[in-house]
Amino acid sequence: MKPVVFIDSDIMLDLILARQPFVHEAKRLFVLVESGSVAACSTPIIFANIFYLLRKKYPGETVKGILKDVRVLVSILPVDESTVDQALASPFSDFEDAIQYHAALPRGVHAIITRNIRDYRNAALPVMTAGEFLAHLQA
Repeated sequence: MKPVVFIDSDIMLDLILARQPFVHEAKRLFVLVESGSVAACSTPIIFANIFYLLRKKYPGETVKGILKDVRVLVSILPVDESTVDQALASPFSDFEDAIQYHAALPRGVHAIITRNIRDYRNAALPVMTAGEFLAHLQA
């Protein structure tokens, strides 16, 4: 069974913006996603946040094109009333991260991939960087 990972916005931005030194691990992760070895998912919130951030630097149509390319590789998890209610009731200090977590938790996600591990310290799911996940796959 192939692993399913939730990819947080910082990992996508590392890839899209070629942020050093993180782009190398992000690329390796997305190569595995593209090959079908790993399934990737995210939420509409991640896509909206990335659009907002990239729109400050690039024209809207350019940003949409980038996100369409990413979207082909990443499935979108639903965020509904239950997700929001669970996030509101959770001990997470960052509400956005709580929403991401509660969107991923009931949907068979094996790990959350992020560089912001400390905000997920209350998570029951494994939370790791792209590099840690890649090392875990090789073990």
